[in-house]
Formats: sequence, C-alpha cells, structure tokens
Amino acid sequence: MKVLQLCKKFPYPLKDGESIAVTYMSRAMRDLGCEITLLSMNTVKHYFDTNHLPDSFDHYKDIFYTEIDNRIKPLDAFFHLFREGSYNINRFVCPAFTKMLIHILEEETFDVVQLETLYLAPYIPVIRKHSKALIALRAHNVEHEIWARMAQNTPRGLKRWYLGHLAHKLEVYEKSQLNQVDLMVTMTQRDLDLFRSMGFSGQGMIAPIGIDLQDYIQAPQQPQLPETIGFIGSLDWMPNLEGLNWFLEQVWPRVRKMHPRAKLRIAGRNTPESLKKAETPGVEILGEVRSAIRFMNEQQILIVPLLSGSGMRVKILEGLLLGKTVITTTIGMEGIDARQGEEILLADSAEDFARGISLCLKDPEFSQRIGSQAAALAVEHFDHRKIALRVLQKYAQTRVGVHPE
Repeated sequence: MKVLQLCKKFPYPLKDGESIAVTYMSRAMRDLGCEITLLSMNTVKHYFDTNHLPDSFDHYKDIFYTEIDNRIKPLDAFFHLFREGSYNINRFVCPAFTKMLIHILEEETFDVVQLETLYLAPYIPVIRKHSKALIALRAHNVEHEIWARMAQNTPRGLKRWYLGHLAHKLEVYEKSQLNQVDLMVTMTQRDLDLFRSMGFSGQGMIAPIGIDLQDYIQAPQQPQLPETIGFIGSLDWMPNLEGLNWFLEQVWPRVRKMHPRAKLRIAGRNTPESLKKAETPGVEILGEVRSAIRFMNEQQILIVPLLSGSGMRVKILEGLLLGKTVITTTIGMEGIDARQGEEILLADSAEDFARGISLCLKDPEFSQRIGSQAAALAVEHFDHRKIALRVLQKYAQTRVGVHPE
C-alpha cells in the first residue's frame, strides 16, 4: 500500500505528542510493508532544519516540505473577526504547499492520503481533483473542543469572549469537513462518538496513539530523586501551560505544606519567561531536556494537570510504559482505559491532586505498585505495530467500498 502522509508541522524531533504520534504510526506502517511519502509544512514556530535529520529517520520513501509563516498576527486576527471561516484553519492555508501537493499527486499514484489533523482539510478538494486515493483524516483531537474548554476555564472578559469566538468558528468548520473524508480515524471512542453527534455519518474507527515499546522497555534506569515530582510537556501548547499554572497556584502550596522538602521539576520546550522568573519555592525549571525518557525515569511520580484539551496525551502513555505513577485529571485520561487507584491516579480538584501526591510520597511501595501495573497495561494496549496493522486493514476494506477494483 502506498500512503501519502500530510502534516501541519515537520514530525521531528520527537519532543511533542503530535510528532510522536505521527512518527510511530508511519514507522509501523513501513515495518508492515507500506511505502510512505511525507509532505509536511515546516512552520516558523516549530521550524526544523532537515539537514540535521538522523540516519535513523529513514522510514519515508520520500520527504517533501514547504516553509510557512503561520504565526498569529494581531492585525490579521482582528480583521478575521469580520470574515467567514476559521482563523485557526486559515493560518495553515499555503499556496506553496498546494503547489507541492499537486506536483506529488501528478507524479505518483497513492492508495491513501492520510491527513494528520483537521488542519489539512483545506487541501481535500485538491486531493479529489488530482487523485483517486482514499482520504483518511487522522483526528488527533476534536479541535474546537480544546478552544471551547479553554474559554470555559478563562475568567469572564475579552479574552474569554475571543477564545469562545475562535472555538465557535472552528466548530463550524470542523462540522463542515466531517463528511468530506472517506474514513475518520480517532484516538478515542469518545471523540468518534462526539463526531457522530456533530453530524459525521461516514466510515470511522478508533486507533489510539501507538508507541514503539522497545524505545521505553530498553531505556536505562536512572537514580530516583527523593520526594520529587516531574512535569514534562510542550509549554507553547496552551492547555499544558494552563494546567501547569493552575497546579502551581492551587496544588503546589498544599503539597509543600504537607511535604516541605518536596521538589517539582518542570521540563518542556518553549518555557515562558514568566515561569522561569517566578522562583516558586521547591520548583526547578529545566526548560527543554535532551531526553524526555531519561527525565521521566528520574522520578517515580509524574503529573499531567490538564483542564482542557482533547484526544490522547502521549506523555501519559510514555509515563505508564516507563512504570511511573501518573496523576492526572479526567480530561487527561481520556482515551486511556486505566483504572483509578490501579494503573493511574485521578484528581480533578486541587485537594485530590495534593492528596494523591502525598499518598505516593508517604508510601513509595504503593507508588511502585501503581507504576508496575501501569507498564503492563501500556504494553498490552499501545504497541504501535498492532495499532498500525488495524489501521491498514481498515484502509484496505474502505478502499474496496470507495474505489472498487
């Protein structure tokens, strides 16, 4: 099977959930005999010099990309208030990308064009015009839901109104595109059900994020730092920063009151200066770390305090697979079939979060047991090759219905 994969940012380095989800899926497809071609945007915000790709990044037959400046521009954002369409989506509409896509489709025939996120949907008409390939949308999230949840968590005022406006425009666009694809691939059953309630009536399947188990099982163990909790996540993604700020304001003072020697280590790319300058007692700001796996292995307890967002959180999967005790919210655990108090700890209030951390600090054996059970769960359910095989089988079945030989 020949697959053309479209991405809204270059899927390397593997330092955020989207890049990991994209790369592990495409690697697994290659391992299963597919021929994968990549066409990616290379954005200013997440720019990567492709001359520095490692030799191990060799699973694509061909790699194409176009540079795009999709930064938020205040004047454009203002004028878009009075226009049709979603500003979130329009920032990813790029003439150079369209031209490259047409060239690729005219030069080669593909069985499947795989869109990684809704932000590639503007190119569906181009694909239809120049290819008979099956179009699959791999929906990493219900995109408008992220913005709607952020709006709900923002105090009343202009910012809340504007976030709600963006969410509404994005929802209108998302609904308009649901039935333009031949197959919808969601990370969770909840997301697929929500798309159905929004009017999606086509073929759909659930395929959670898969990860290469060997990358984690073979990772060397690190000395455990006593009374230490870890947070890792891209801090230029608003839900991560929102949740971390809430944790620092509402939860961390409670933890320090119960455990004065407790430490919180924060790792993440694009850490804002305000966080670096805060100098919160007991908090160490590391910025972007060289190895996320090594960082996670240095402490038994990992926190994922998400208050908004959608889809699945890769960092939770990584933490589970490494045998860590992950403490997160109900939103954070969406798509992960773990049991409260068995493979994961759930906390939706500041009191519950602090109580869960305290329990783990007081009873390391309990924390280790949670981690061991978490690792077993992750090995059973999130092997990237098993998940990719199901996706390819669904592609083959759907192609017969859409384009019978």
